[in-house]
Amino acid sequence: AVEVGPALFVSLLIITVSFLPVFALEGQEGRLFKPLALTKTLSMAAASLLSVTAVPVAMGLFIRGTLRRERANPVNRALIGAYHPVIRAVLRRRWTVIGAAVIVLVLSWIPYARLGSEFMPPLGEGTILYMPTTTPGISVARAQEILRIQDSILRRFPEVTRVWGKAGRAGTATDPAGLDMFEVTVTLRPEGEWRRGVTYDSLVAEMDAATRMPGLRNAWTMPIRGRIDMLATGIRTPVGVKIFGPDLAELERIGREVERAVQAVPGTRSAFAERTVSGFYLDVAIDRQAAARHGLNVGDVQDVIATAIGGMEITQTVEGRERYGVRVRYPLELRDTPERLARVLVPMAHAVGGSAAAADAGMPMGGPAPSAAAPTGSVPLGQVATITPVAGPMVVRTEDAEPTSWVYVDVQGRDIGSYVAEARRAVEAMVELPPGYRLTWSGQYEYMQNAKARILIVAPATLLLIFLLLYLNFRSAAETLLVMLSLPFALVGGLWLTWALGYNLSVAVAIGFIALAGVAAETGVVMLLYLDHVWAARKAAGPAPGAAELREAILEGAVERVRPKMMTVLAIMAGLLPIMWGTGVGSSTMKRIAAPMVGGMVSSTILTLVVIPAIYSLWKEREMR
Repeated sequence: AVEVGPALFVSLLIITVSFLPVFALEGQEGRLFKPLALTKTLSMAAASLLSVTAVPVAMGLFIRGTLRRERANPVNRALIGAYHPVIRAVLRRRWTVIGAAVIVLVLSWIPYARLGSEFMPPLGEGTILYMPTTTPGISVARAQEILRIQDSILRRFPEVTRVWGKAGRAGTATDPAGLDMFEVTVTLRPEGEWRRGVTYDSLVAEMDAATRMPGLRNAWTMPIRGRIDMLATGIRTPVGVKIFGPDLAELERIGREVERAVQAVPGTRSAFAERTVSGFYLDVAIDRQAAARHGLNVGDVQDVIATAIGGMEITQTVEGRERYGVRVRYPLELRDTPERLARVLVPMAHAVGGSAAAADAGMPMGGPAPSAAAPTGSVPLGQVATITPVAGPMVVRTEDAEPTSWVYVDVQGRDIGSYVAEARRAVEAMVELPPGYRLTWSGQYEYMQNAKARILIVAPATLLLIFLLLYLNFRSAAETLLVMLSLPFALVGGLWLTWALGYNLSVAVAIGFIALAGVAAETGVVMLLYLDHVWAARKAAGPAPGAAELREAILEGAVERVRPKMMTVLAIMAGLLPIMWGTGVGSSTMKRIAAPMVGGMVSSTILTLVVIPAIYSLWKEREMR
């Protein structure tokens, strides 16, 4: 326990420290992975304490009787029989083995260069959020008709069990959606009940083709994923472009150009730029001179516009514990066109004191004296005001105290990183920004860049801390570097398996590699611990040993202790394989965490059993010389 305990404690502590980059994540990825990292850290910290306290005591109490040799167990005998000729061949051709390992490490650049990048893998929520967008100004009746048609089309798919559609906004400030944006939640059946060969991506592609309509731009996401994205960046599609500048009309023009540019990029399912100034309004310009001639001031005309046309709440009705406002305004048939609005009557019966009205209207006071009472009756609104249809902004969006316009881009069949890189080049080539205007790429891409920046800072600091822990244990820079060699070789298997499974680099995959670094260091510590233990015993047994005794010590330390090394690796892989075969909500994320660890443990085991003994032999021979 005294000889082995500190090294085991350090190896388990390294796994705990390796999760520090996870705690540096913020936002969506932080909320998702910090509980996992906290659980792993606490469990490994507890295991570290038990390994040097309770475990040795328990061994002394419960391990009794005759202890069998390693070769007495048939599994151990098979492992030793298979590994013994391998380690002898390694010690005969040490430089060849090391060179082959370096070549394999260099070749791992091939899968790395082919891996895409994304912020988070799909969560597999079992539901789809379909959000088509059209131009502003659509009527309520037309929006209801489109929603009914879309719902009926989606309900015909056999994989769909329920469809709920919504157009417009709720009575809350947290849902500022207009009639031009629809939200349709599609609940899916379990994947086992889907048609043969249908996947989530192929199903979305079928739905997208079936629901295409003139004037609509489709966007597909998942309810939880979409809500988190919208709350964080406001962008409801995987990729978004935010354009900043002072003039709304110019922002809309630039947005249309960006929309046309990204439409030509492969992988674009749809692109839609906000129509910033596509709203239609009626501008009522009051003619003060004409109003004064009829004994009216500006307030008299505005009262009619506010009550008869816009509507005004005059009282409340109490229905039990509920209260409802009562609004009064003209019927629709009297105010549905500018011509009919011009015929709305403005009463003049209460207008007494023409001089005051004239003064309010801005007429000169030196004219003829008005009559004692202004004329009574009514005058059409068109005689005292000019009603003109004008275009204006539907909504004025600002960010960082600057007006902004957004372009929503839905992506299919490509990873976010490579798509944005190509789309950025297309936009830079086709869109020229005037002075004072700028654009940024947002959505999941913005999250991905933020997470990458944090990991690039914290991960090297974590590796430095691991190096420090190893050095404090071995008191040797050479042995510490020998264990640290486990980390790059562990990446080899993780990269190849991640690429073979078709996964993209994401926060989940990064978490898997972070966990792999700690486990790989643990296996390296175990191998080096046994080699040092046997070599120290040989040196203490007699005169100074030579090269032959060194090879025999390596054979004994590596071959005779192959069982605990394989137990460490197989126990970890056995705990990860059920995750690789799992299904259900969230399984896609967990698979991307487990894949780098499974592949990395394979390559790390090969390194531990083959490469480390070769390097250890060369190092100790140099020390003897």
